[in-house]
Amino acid sequence: MGGRVRIMRGRYNPTSDAVWLAAFLPNGVKTVLDAGIGTGGAGLCALAHNKDIQLTGIDISPEMLAECARNAALNNHDVELINADITTWRTARTFDAVITNPPYFRGTPAKHNAHHNADLALWTRKCIARVRPRGYFCTIVSADRISDVIAEMNHHCGDITIIPLFGAKQTAERVLLRGRIGTRGASMLHSGLPMNYDPVLRDGLTISDTLATL
Repeated sequence: MGGRVRIMRGRYNPTSDAVWLAAFLPNGVKTVLDAGIGTGGAGLCALAHNKDIQLTGIDISPEMLAECARNAALNNHDVELINADITTWRTARTFDAVITNPPYFRGTPAKHNAHHNADLALWTRKCIARVRPRGYFCTIVSADRISDVIAEMNHHCGDITIIPLFGAKQTAERVLLRGRIGTRGASMLHSGLPMNYDPVLRDGLTISDTLATL
């Protein structure tokens, strides 16, 4: 984002997924939960868009949270961090929005234990449960896993927005998904954007601003 977010190299280095997810967060939200915050990539990018957000992050890894705390301090932000598993977290708290870059990859876990072998339907359901009525659930997933997420969103969300992201292939590599809890609005599928789209990744535009310029 043009140097607006600083991340120390560590056990898990955020990718462009984090920037895209943060850019997809709608305007007007005040409290945001980043589920699986890791080292803070998406949450800190969201704060770069809106410094007044009250950001809470939850992650199962204390090592990740320690690095996230250092990255938050590096960017002069206060972030509430919770060491727990979003799928078993017992709480009555809700938020204006929940963002998540979930563990969508299948295969042998990496050393940082992130992004592998999660039950995406369960993960999605537990994230949605933490959103207040008419609040937003926002996620980015690999294109081959969208059915798991959309099927769960359909039970709880309306106004579902779908934006595919394309790399070098003719098929989408990632998909941005956003729904509003408890509403009944129709779904909207946008034309895709390239994954290396500089107005978002380098210039720091939000998705709303980007779509307005196309």
